[in-house]
This record gives sequence, C-alpha cells and structure tokens, in this order.
Amino acid sequence: MTNFLIFGPPGSGKGTQSVKLAAEFNLIHLSTGDMLREEVAAQTALGKKVEGMMQRGELVPDEVVIQMIAGKIDSNPDAEGFIFDGFPRTVDQARALDETLSEKNTSICKMLMLEVEHEELVRRLVLRAEVSDRPDDKDVDIIENRIRVYRAKTEPVIDYYSNDGKYLTVNGMGDIQEIFNRLKETIAACI
Repeated sequence: MTNFLIFGPPGSGKGTQSVKLAAEFNLIHLSTGDMLREEVAAQTALGKKVEGMMQRGELVPDEVVIQMIAGKIDSNPDAEGFIFDGFPRTVDQARALDETLSEKNTSICKMLMLEVEHEELVRRLVLRAEVSDRPDDKDVDIIENRIRVYRAKTEPVIDYYSNDGKYLTVNGMGDIQEIFNRLKETIAACI
C-alpha cells in the first residue's frame, strides 16, 4: 500500500491536485474537509456538531476526524493506497494516523508540501468562492483566520514528518497542470 499526504495552507490546491493524483496512481482520495462538508450538508449529528466550528475556520476535534479516517481506511481494505488531503492537521493526528496505518502494516511514504505565496492563497480562495459557493471562502477575514490557524496548529506536522525523512516541498505556484506535473514526478520517484 502506497500512502501520501498532500499538504499546504488553505488555497494551496491540495484538493484539486489530490483528485488528479489519485486517478493517476490509482489511490483513494481522502479529504477530511469534503467528508465534513458532506456531514454538514446532510445535517447528520456529526454535521450539526461541527458546522459552527467550520464556519469560523476552526479545526474540528482530533477524535472526530480520526474516527472518520479510520472508518474510510477500514471500508477500503483492498486499496492500493491513499492520498490524504487536509489530514493530519495536528501532530496528534499524525501520530494517530501512523498508529492506524501501522496496525494495517503500512505507513506514509511521503508528505508533499505545496508552497504557495500568501497573496496567491487569498486570491485562489476568493475565486473559489465564486465557483463553489463555500461560505468559508467568501469572507477575507475568515480566510485569514483559516491561514493563521493552519500556521499555528498545522505547520508543526511538517517537523513531525521531516524528522522521519518523509517531507518534500513542491512549488505550488503556476497553473494546475504545471503543479500536477511537478507532483507526479515527485510521487513517481517515490514509488
């Protein structure tokens, strides 16, 4: 099983690139953001619990996200691998993911970090709001808060995977195909 993390701040293109990479390498794309938005849209108990947090740009509690991810892994026992998009967001989540994967005799191969300039992140999110109608992309103050939360709580995950030699940076500037080609070359070199 081959597993990758695609990492970067909100607006870095993780979701767009994860879908393309999953198709290219026959991996299952797991986006915690998409899974949580589906729960909110369906107004499940979990969706109602996390809706306000997401609207404010806050992180959903670790135990909730870890349970969702473990369920997805368990429901795909024959998968060739996974590409994790937006997860883990904390060092505790990274440890929990590593433990979960270890129990299944697999691990994270590489963490691919999309590096994108701050102004470009904001521009992309504002543009995405026009297409996706996501409420968390419409307000620049919420966008800035999401980026601040990412920097404070999520960037420490970089050190966690760097210490294991699993961290790689990829230039996330340019058009979608250019970025995809860079990621594809990086993954191909790891498989």
